Amino acid sequence: MRIGLIGTGRIGTFHAEVLSRHPAVGSLLVADADPERAAAVATRTGATAVTVDAMFGGGGLLDAMVICSATAAHAPLIARAARAGLPAFCEKPIALDLPGTLGALAEVEAAGSILQLGFMRRFDAGYAEARAAVREGRLGRLHTVRATTSDPAPPPAAYLPLSGGLYRDCLVHDFDILRWVTGREVREVYATGSDAGPAMFREAGDVDTAAVLLTLDDGTLATATATRCNGAGYDVRMELAGELDQLAVGLDDRTPLTSAEPDGPDAPPKPWPGFLERFAPAYEAELDAFLRVVRGELANPCDGREALHALRIAEACEVSRRERRPVAMTEIPGG
Repeated sequence: MRIGLIGTGRIGTFHAEVLSRHPAVGSLLVADADPERAAAVATRTGATAVTVDAMFGGGGLLDAMVICSATAAHAPLIARAARAGLPAFCEKPIALDLPGTLGALAEVEAAGSILQLGFMRRFDAGYAEARAAVREGRLGRLHTVRATTSDPAPPPAAYLPLSGGLYRDCLVHDFDILRWVTGREVREVYATGSDAGPAMFREAGDVDTAAVLLTLDDGTLATATATRCNGAGYDVRMELAGELDQLAVGLDDRTPLTSAEPDGPDAPPKPWPGFLERFAPAYEAELDAFLRVVRGELANPCDGREALHALRIAEACEVSRRERRPVAMTEIPGG
């Protein structure tokens, strides 16, 4: 297969390395707004560095495209790939707002093309096991779900105004995986946040820590919390409590958590440092799935509408935080 990859930053470089060694990929083209960065990744992976325009040159140059560019370029590139008849994999989000997201989805649907979104947690073994446990009834009636995403350190200050905020950039993963694991839809949210940490969050109009109470359509209560300031390490977990049993995702010997009990476990000697290390197998699995989708061997495991659902929940959280009230999902357009 001939694959084009646009965007050679941290995640783009990781994806280029995965694709370069995948047995189904015969050639890999890479492009970036910074040509020198694209050239460096091409040298490192054995790919060929080209311009973005060259990738859309037609003539059957590519079989599919992987989009890892800056967020502002996602929707235009998705639309361009759709018009060119190219199946596309795109890192989340499609766009930082609902109009941009809906516009890109309309292009994909009009072209009848493929769009797979990069919600990698769907390909993590722990989350997959939790989904199976819920669907098979092993936990009994699910009554409580607790999800958390904690980054070990804040991102660069320049990134914050471009990120869409903590709900859209970070918690959106928790919103997606909550729907995927439970099979339920969110009915209502109540969100709050704190900007008591570094001043750059206040200057960007963002929060460094957030908490959300979500009511699902079957009455299950879920909480989702996130912070950019978790010095102990990268901590992503989900706990599911039912009438028969409880299950935890992300609880292992690298979870940055220390027990206060006298006989409890100590701090892990090597806590997870970041998302690429924690979810490396899941990132590889989602790209393998995309290549199988392109070859017609697999149904799309995470199409663009799934990203829309998660973004709508994030939008509801922003309204709730701003207006200090519960927000019903029926208030958010695009449903």
